[in-house]
Order: sequence, then C-alpha cells, then structure tokens
Amino acid sequence: MIRKKGKKKKKKRIIAAVLLGIVLYAAIMGIAFGMVRAAGKKSLRGNSETARPGMMPVKAGEELTQEEEQQWQEGWVKYQGNLYAYNEDILTFLFMGIDKDSGGERAAERTDGGNADALFLAVMNPKKKTVQIIGINRNTMADVDFYDEKGDYFMTSKAQITVQHGFGNGLEESCEYQKKAVSRLFYGLPIHGYAAISMSAIPTINDAVGGVDVKVIEDLTAKDKSLVKDAEVHLMGKTAFWYVKYRDANIFGSADMRLERQKQYLNAFVTAAKNAAKKDIGVVLDLYRAIVPMMVTDITLDEVAYLAPAALDYQFGGEGSFYMLEGETVMGEEFEEFYPDEDALYEMILEIFYEPVELQ
Repeated sequence: MIRKKGKKKKKKRIIAAVLLGIVLYAAIMGIAFGMVRAAGKKSLRGNSETARPGMMPVKAGEELTQEEEQQWQEGWVKYQGNLYAYNEDILTFLFMGIDKDSGGERAAERTDGGNADALFLAVMNPKKKTVQIIGINRNTMADVDFYDEKGDYFMTSKAQITVQHGFGNGLEESCEYQKKAVSRLFYGLPIHGYAAISMSAIPTINDAVGGVDVKVIEDLTAKDKSLVKDAEVHLMGKTAFWYVKYRDANIFGSADMRLERQKQYLNAFVTAAKNAAKKDIGVVLDLYRAIVPMMVTDITLDEVAYLAPAALDYQFGGEGSFYMLEGETVMGEEFEEFYPDEDALYEMILEIFYEPVELQ
C-alpha cells in the first residue's frame, strides 16, 4: 500500500509539472506574441513619410473668426464654416492588383513593372473600430512620375494613375512610386503600408477563405459559363479570377464596371475572411505565407501579428464602409481618362480621415 501511494504521489507530481510547463509555455508564447504585436504597432507608425495630409488649411472664400485664429492649431482645416483635425490614430494601407502573370519578379526594364489595374486604400480607424475601403479608378488622371528604361526620372505629367507602377523594377521601387502617386492624389495622405499582388494570385487568396459568394452584376459568360448576370455564385479558383480581373477593353467604361465588381467582391471577401479567421486565427498567417511568393509588400510579419487580431474586432460592411472616387470618364486621344470631382474628393478625405473640432 505504501508503494502504491508513493507511485500515485509521483504521478501527480509529474502531471503537475507537465501542466505547469504548459502554462509557462503558454505564458511565454503569449508574452512573445504581445511583444511582436507591440513591435508591429510601433513599426507601422514609422512607415509613413508624412504625419498628416497637406490639405489647404482654409478653402477659398472662407475666413477665420477671431476665436478660431486664437485657438488655431497646425494641421487644422476649415471647410464650409466647420473646423477639422486629422485623426492621427488612423492606419492607411494601399493594395494594388498588378496586371502581370507572376508577382515578386524583377522587371527586365525600368518601364515594364506592370500596371496597377486595381487600387484600393484600406483605412483602419481605431477610435470607431471600423475599416473603410476607397476604390480608385485605374484611369484616374493624376500626377505621374515618368522614368526612362535606365530608371532615370525625366518628368511629371498627367496620366492614368495605373501606369505609375509600370516604372521601376516591378518590386519595391515600383510600389514606392505608386504609393507616392496615390498619396499625392489625396493631398499627401500618410500611407502606412502597401501590398502589391499579382492578379494571378486571386484564386489562391479566394480559396484560402473557402470561397466567396456573390450575385453576378455583369454577364461574364465569355470567360466562364457560370457567370450569368444575376446568378448566385460561390466563387472558387479560376471563376473568382475572371470575376475580379476580366474586362472587355473594347467596351467604353469597362474599367468602371470592373471596379464595381471588385467593390462587391471585396465586401464579400472580407466577410468570408473574418468568418474563417474567427474559427481559426491562423488562417490569416497561413494566407499571408501562401501569397508571399506572388506579393511585394512592406508589411512585416510582426505588423501582420498586430493587425490580424485587431481587425477581427473592427466593423466592415454596410453604409459608409466602401467609397468610390466621384468623377467622369471620357475618351482621351488613345485611352479612357477618369477625372475626379475635386470638391467631392476633398469632402471624402475630410469625412474619412478628419474629425470635427470643437473650440474651447
């Protein structure tokens, strides 16, 4: 009996030691993950070259009152009689869909980096716990920096913003050029990170979250027989690729219709991704690793570790979650040109990135 009691006590000590080891391991991993997230948060804040947009402080025709002059702070904006201050807690990311069959490869010439056929700004607002998306028409006429085949800059001129990525090496250099062009379009908006993904990665990204459900808004049976207008389709593999990527360049305004499909798809994708991540947060890191070979990004793993859990608590979808640049598409000498409504753009920036100021 004494020997059996001794064995039981020893067994209990072993179990206790194992449990203690598991607890300590979990605690260490939790602390390590917390440190990685903290490093990621700090890193993201240092990624932007500017602290706030360079909005015109006072729009034409508006004057400051004496009280406003006395309390005025750098970075404030007055518009239609109201004061606004930039929300410096916001994190903004540029996502680019590159029109190349492969990603992550250096271009042979500095003018062959591939067009940015899809351009979206994702805006995370920690105060409101919201994610908002801004879709940018690929044909938006903007200031584009032109470089020769050797990579030497020679001029800045108005052109479709999609071509900016084509200059550079097709990797980080091209992304930095595109980031600069988009930031400049938005009055010098701080952009905290970017990801350029080859359009060929769409099936991988789509299938990683189990596919995406959409109601087809444009007949695309020329590429996939299942993509009949108004049909309810669960997009998988190549079907998702055609839905997001295809447009008939011979039809005027085809880029505008494709952007509408991309807007619809992104809304549905985010829902599918959040549902998948809630079941298994590892989906986010698995997805990140899967698309790395087809992606160029300055968002690091520690930044992903910070963003992924935070994003699950953020609201996306419904009214005010997705914005499109307002403007007009016209036919240029060779290609379509989209001219944004400058007043609408200015007001959109104020609505998303600024907060009303109440004077003391």
